[in-house]
Amino acid sequence: MDAKNRFKVVITAIVVRDGRYLILKRSAKEEKFPNRWTVPGGKLDTDDYMHRPKDTPDYWYNVLEETLRREVREEAGIEIANIRYVTSLADAPEGKDPSLVISCLADYARGQIALSDEMSDAAWVTLEEAKRFDLIEGIGEEIAMAEAMRNGRAKGEWR
Repeated sequence: MDAKNRFKVVITAIVVRDGRYLILKRSAKEEKFPNRWTVPGGKLDTDDYMHRPKDTPDYWYNVLEETLRREVREEAGIEIANIRYVTSLADAPEGKDPSLVISCLADYARGQIALSDEMSDAAWVTLEEAKRFDLIEGIGEEIAMAEAMRNGRAKGEWR
C-alpha cells in the first residue's frame, strides 16, 4: 500500500457525568504529549472486530463504538453509554503515518476510575474548570462543543 493512503483511526470520548467532564493526565513517559491533559481514547485495532461475528454477511457494525468502549475501559476503568459524534481532526506528522481522530461525547455509565499506566491522574471538571488545566491543543474547544450539544446549542463544526 502506498504510504500516502495509510493512516491510523483514533477515537476519543468526552465523558460526561453529572455535568462534569473526565480529563486524564498523560504519563511523563508517554512519547506524545507527556504530562498534558486529554480525554480518553485510542487507536482502532482490527482485533476490535475481526474476532466477533459479522452483523451482516459482509460487515461489522459499531466498530468505532466498541473501540471507544474498550479504550475508555483500558485507560480510565469505567464504562460509557450513549456515544455521539462531536467532531473530527487529522494530523500528518513528518515521517509517521497520519491520523484521523474522531471525537465523541459519551455518558458515564458505571465504574470507578482506575488508570492505566499511560495516565497519571484524572479529574472530573466543568467546562470552566477545564480551562485551568494544561490541555492538549483543541481539547478545550471539543469539550465546549460537547457542552453546547448537551445544552441544545450545537455549534456544528469546529471553529
